[in-house]
Amino acid sequence: MLKQKNSRGCFLCGLQNEFSLKMKWYEDHKARQIRSTVTVPDHFNGYPGVVHGGIVSAILDETSGRAVMLKSGEDALMVALKLEVIFRRPTPTGTPLTVIGWVIKQTASRAQVAGEIRLPDGTLTAECKAIVVPPPQEILDKWEDEKPYWKIYDD
Repeated sequence: MLKQKNSRGCFLCGLQNEFSLKMKWYEDHKARQIRSTVTVPDHFNGYPGVVHGGIVSAILDETSGRAVMLKSGEDALMVALKLEVIFRRPTPTGTPLTVIGWVIKQTASRAQVAGEIRLPDGTLTAECKAIVVPPPQEILDKWEDEKPYWKIYDD
């Protein structure tokens, strides 16, 4: 599987952000999905031992949005226009989670994407559907300074 790029400051993938989950995504072109494994530490809980719903949503947002890169390339950055998350059961902290994202439908100006989080035994804890679009110009302008750090890093 091909590895996707990481950044330096992102809350989810930023390798130089001390608070980041330091997630890494891999492309499975045969399955038309991207995948990541993450263990969320206890300081991101809502209730003891349970990942805060906002963190679950952020993981799903990022993963489903990154799925667009499978077809459109590694610099096809998108932002969520709409995100619907369904929490199936509590997502535990301190447990390796598999996160999967895929594209449902894509046009030149937007994509409908989906994602899910699963426990090691395959149990679904949360899922999402989202509509993603290219970022507005003011975000792209700020991104220029980060471009040198948006790259594939060695594991």
